[in-house]
Amino acid sequence: MKQDIFGQQVTLETDPGLRDWNATQLAFLAHSAQTADLLAAVLRAEPGFALGLAVKGLFCLLQGRCELNVTAAEALRAARAAAAQGDITPRESRYLAALAAWLVGKPTLAVAEMEAVLARNPGDTMAMKLSHAIRFVLGDAAGMRRSVEALLPAYALDHPGRGYLLGCHAFALEETGDYERAEIAGRQALWQAPDDAWGLHAVAHVHEMTGRARQGLAWLTGREEAWSHCNNFRYHVWWHKALMHLDQGEIDAVFDLYDQEIRKDHTDDYRDISNGASLLMRLELEGLDVGGRWDEMAQIAARRTKDGSLIFADLHYLLALTHGDEKTTAHDLIRRIARDAQSSQTDSAERMAAPGLDAAEGLLAFSETRHGDAFRHLCRARATMQLAGGSHAQRDVFERITIDAGIRAGCFDQAEQLLAERQGQRAGTEDAYAAARRALIAAGREPDHALRVPVR
Repeated sequence: MKQDIFGQQVTLETDPGLRDWNATQLAFLAHSAQTADLLAAVLRAEPGFALGLAVKGLFCLLQGRCELNVTAAEALRAARAAAAQGDITPRESRYLAALAAWLVGKPTLAVAEMEAVLARNPGDTMAMKLSHAIRFVLGDAAGMRRSVEALLPAYALDHPGRGYLLGCHAFALEETGDYERAEIAGRQALWQAPDDAWGLHAVAHVHEMTGRARQGLAWLTGREEAWSHCNNFRYHVWWHKALMHLDQGEIDAVFDLYDQEIRKDHTDDYRDISNGASLLMRLELEGLDVGGRWDEMAQIAARRTKDGSLIFADLHYLLALTHGDEKTTAHDLIRRIARDAQSSQTDSAERMAAPGLDAAEGLLAFSETRHGDAFRHLCRARATMQLAGGSHAQRDVFERITIDAGIRAGCFDQAEQLLAERQGQRAGTEDAYAAARRALIAAGREPDHALRVPVR
C-alpha cells in the first residue's frame, strides 16, 4: 500500500508504479498528451492495479467513441479480477462502480460514485476532475459548481491539486454566469498550476461571454505554453482564439487558425469535429465562403453516424454532413438518433430524445432552407439544449442558427426575443453577431426590403 501525491492510499506495491501513477494523475489534470502513455506504464509495472484499470476504462468512455466501450469493458473485467485477488480500498472500489455504471449507460450514476469518493476523500483530485468531466458531458453546470465548491475548504494552499481545482471552479463559475469570480479563479489557477489549460480556457470563456474579444486575445497571446503540451484539447484553445478574431471581423486570422491549428490534423475525435464544424458554421452564417473545408469533416462524420455515444457529437457530425458532400448520409444519422431515442432508458437515449430529435430536424431543415421548419424545431430544442453537454460558447452555434432561421423565416419578434435572452446570458453585452442581427431585423421590418445576410 502506498500514498499518492494527493495523500490517498493506493494499492500499489512499487515505487516506480507510484511515481508513474502520480505522473498520470497530474497529466490528466493538465490535459497532457502524455496521459495515456503514463497510465500504460503504470499498468505494465503493476498489471493488477485495479484503480488504474478502472481509470483506463473511464478515460475510454470520456472519449465518446462506441468502439472504446469494448476496451472499457475489458478494463472493468480486469479490474474486478484484480480486486478479487487482493486488497482494494473502499475508495478504489468506487472507481470500479463508476465505470460499471457508465458502461450500462448511466454516467449520472458514475458521477454519484465519484461524489461518494469525495465525501470521504475530498482531497482526491483525480475523483474531483472525473466528476467535473462527466458532468461537463452531461451538461450539468450547476452540479460542477456544487461539487467543486464543497471541496474548496479541503484544499490548503500547499495542496498539489489546488491549482487544478481552481481551474475547475473557474469554469463552473463561468458556466453558471458568475463571470467576475470566474476570471479571478482562472487566473489564480494558472498561477498555481502553470500547465492548467482548463483554467486558462475558463478565462477565455469569460472573455467570450462578456463581449471582450480584444482582451481575450491579449489573455491567450503569449501563454501558448499553457496549452501546447495538451492532447487534442489544444485545438479547442485555438478555436477560442479564432472566435475572438471572428468577433473582431479579422477573417483572415480565423481561416489561418482553422487551417494551421484547429484542423491541421484531420482527426476524427468528436471534440475536434465540433471545433471545426461550429467555426465553419459561424463563418457561413456571416455569408463567408469557406471553400471545400466542409468536405474533409463530412467524410469523417459519415463514418461516425452509427456511433450514438453522445448527442453533442451527433449534432456536429450533422452540421458537417449537411454542409459537406455527404447530405444523403445526414438522413441516416437522423433516423439513427430517432431509433436511439426510443431504444433504452440510458442517459444518452434521454438526450437523443430531447434535445436531440428536434435539434437534428432543425439543423437539417436549415441546411435545406426550410427556415420556418428549422425555427420551429430549434426553438423546441432550446429548452433542453444544455443537456446536450458542452459549454455555453460551444452551444452558441445552435443559438445562432436558431436566430438566423427565425430572421430568414420572417419571425422578427421571436428572433429579437431570442437575441435579448442571449444578451442577458452574456452579461448584458452585445457582440458583433448580435449587432448584425438586430440590424437585419430592423431592415427586414422596412417595407419592400429584400432580406440578406451581410458579408463582412
